Formats: sequence, structure tokens, C-alpha cells
Amino acid sequence: MSHRPEVHLLALGGTIAMAASNIETQGVKPQLGAADLLAAVPGLSDLGMTLRFTDVSKKPGASLSTDDIATLAQLIAEREHAGVSGFVVTQGTDTIEETAYLLDLFHLGQAPVVVTGAMRHPSMPGADGPANLLAAVQTAADAGSRGMGCLVVFSDHIHAARWVRKEHATAPGAFASPHAGPIGYITEGAPRLLLTLAPQQHVPLPLLRPARVALVTAGLGDDGELLQGLGDRFDGVVIAAFGAGHVPQTWADPLEKIAGQIPVVFASRTGAGSTTRNTYGFVGSEQDLLRRGLIAAGELDSYKARLLLLAHLRAGSDRNRIAAAFA
Repeated sequence: MSHRPEVHLLALGGTIAMAASNIETQGVKPQLGAADLLAAVPGLSDLGMTLRFTDVSKKPGASLSTDDIATLAQLIAEREHAGVSGFVVTQGTDTIEETAYLLDLFHLGQAPVVVTGAMRHPSMPGADGPANLLAAVQTAADAGSRGMGCLVVFSDHIHAARWVRKEHATAPGAFASPHAGPIGYITEGAPRLLLTLAPQQHVPLPLLRPARVALVTAGLGDDGELLQGLGDRFDGVVIAAFGAGHVPQTWADPLEKIAGQIPVVFASRTGAGSTTRNTYGFVGSEQDLLRRGLIAAGELDSYKARLLLLAHLRAGSDRNRIAAAFA
């Protein structure tokens, strides 16, 4: 007798769970639970799997925290140990590119963790939540998804958490992976994975201490005033730099001073491609920043670089381990 996969839905809130309030007349809020979401999806009972669900929270995506995701990762580890073969997480799309990456860092198991949501809430014409949820369940139940870590499924595209970005504020097809493209698609109700992923480096749980990481974006003509005192107020800094990792020359000395106090990482603000190491040599270039003790983010965008740095700081990693994680 073939094994019947068990998929567990963990609902966090977000647009997919939004409904109009009985009291207020303006706007929608997260009110629908996991059972409501599943009831809106036709065809789930025909998939030949055991489907369970848990309401974890009812928050908009913008209000989720690092601790929320760490707690979710621990819950997933416990349920996988109990025999669950795949997980679907529904949440607000504002932060999916960040929460999915954090889950990818924290998730040590082989069971796929598939994050999805909706750009149109259930009362809007063409609400996309049910279709996204169905595709996410199909992906989480598929044996080919095992060992792939955390994935994001949206508009029948399958993205790796390490590359996915939200690239449009309101469009249903808001998610893309500009660095590498989607790793697969949903076709005729089944996931078709086009490539496998190299193993993710993981950050151990539990998180041992609080930490704060500032994210500062370089802009044309910026005098660097926002850099003042960062080394005294934060535990780490990520710079969203120009191009392949460049900042105004007036930033170079202040950044060197901060890097002598706390880890400072520079990433490209472009959202695709890698920081370089050996191409440019002017003051404020990637070679100059590396000489001054900064750490290059490589292929990570600034949002994900901030999360990798924050996770390691909260896990108690020292500077050498942090540098190795980015290398």
C-alpha cells in the first residue's frame, strides 16, 4: 500500500485571510482561519493526501517578526519529527521574500516548506488565494520537493526562497526570481521542478540573544549622515550599495570606523547579480571596502543579507563565522 502524504497548513494571516470587519467600513483585516482558506479551494479532497491545519496567527505580513519565524521553524521541526511530509505556510505578501528566506535558514529537515499568499483578498474579483494555496499544497506533497528547503509558490511558479523577490506592489504576478528565474512550475496539477538547489547553510535555533541590524541604502549625493553613530546603536549594518558594491567616497572612512566596532556587510541595491571583489579599485569601491574590513554579500540582495547577518548575530555567531556564511 502506497504511503499517503500528510501536508500541514500553517496560517499566519495576510491578504489571503483578509475580510471586511463587521464593525468598521474601511479596509479589510486578517480574519479568516486555516479552515476557511481550505474550504475555499476546490479539488483538495481529490489529491489523495491527509491535510491538517493550524492557525498560528492572524497578522498582516508587515507585522511578522524574526521571533515569529523562529517559533514557526521550531513548530515545523516538531511536526516533521511526528511524520508530516510537507508544510504550507500562508501569510501576507509584504514580507514573503524575507520570511521564506529566514525559514530556509532555520529549517534543517527534508520536508518541503512552501510559502504562499494572495495579492487579491477573497472579496475581490479574481481572488488568487485559492489557486495559490492549491498549487502550494500540490508542491508540498510532491516527493520531488523533498530536500529543497523553503520554496515560494505563486501564480503557478515555484521559486527558491534564497532568490525570490516581490517586484510589484499590487499585481497578481508580483513574485519573481531576477537572479536565477523560477526553479519550476505547476503544470496540470503537478509541480515540475527544473533544477535542484545546492544545500542551504543553516543557522541554529534557538536564537540566543537580541540583536539589531540597520539597513542603509546608498543614494546619489548622500552625505552619509545616517551612518553617524551606527556602531554605537546597532549590532550590525548592511549597506545597499550601488552597482556591484560601491558607495560615495565620503562614506569610506565612516564605514571603516563602524566595521571596527560591528560587522558591516555591503550588498548590491540592484536586486540581481553579485557584488564583485577584484574589479574596481577607487575609494568606495568593492576592493576598497573589503580592505577596510567590510564583508561582501555576494549574490544576496540587501534584504536577505540583513536577515543572514541578523540571524547569525542572534544565534551568537562570532565575526569569523559571519564572514564565512557570506563567503
